[in-house]
Amino acid sequence: MPGLYYEEFEVGQVIDHPTRRTVTETDNVLFSTLTLNVAPLHLDAEYSKESIYGQRLVNSLFILGLVCGVTVPETTLGTTLGNLGFTDIKFPKPVFHGDTIHVQTIIEDKRESKSRTDSGIVFFKHLGISQRDEIVCECHRTGLMMKRPADAGSPA
Repeated sequence: MPGLYYEEFEVGQVIDHPTRRTVTETDNVLFSTLTLNVAPLHLDAEYSKESIYGQRLVNSLFILGLVCGVTVPETTLGTTLGNLGFTDIKFPKPVFHGDTIHVQTIIEDKRESKSRTDSGIVFFKHLGISQRDEIVCECHRTGLMMKRPADAGSPA
């Protein structure tokens, strides 16, 4: 499904994204080492056994990226001009190897662009939810979205 144009977003709209993703040890180790985050809480199983979690935690920035990435096909694929910002990012529950994450998006607000006639600004709230129905990531994102071109026809 292609992304939505500015006009297709409605305040209060809830999108349950169909793609789910089980997070693996490889995901965590590669992401952590590629970004030079060598915190033992992500990489050292013996160290992590003594932590409050009793096991390694999945890198929270990987989870943020995963949550935002899952939203692309139903929201911004081919219709975004860019992210304008992320705010109020929270990780209320931990993610461990083997957890499966699904994502929900809520359209919080939208407005016309003040400087561009071809676009508008959409305010998204993304929730990453584990198989335990726990919110593991919450973020608010602002996106600059294309308006529907005159020759694009009406929405499906």
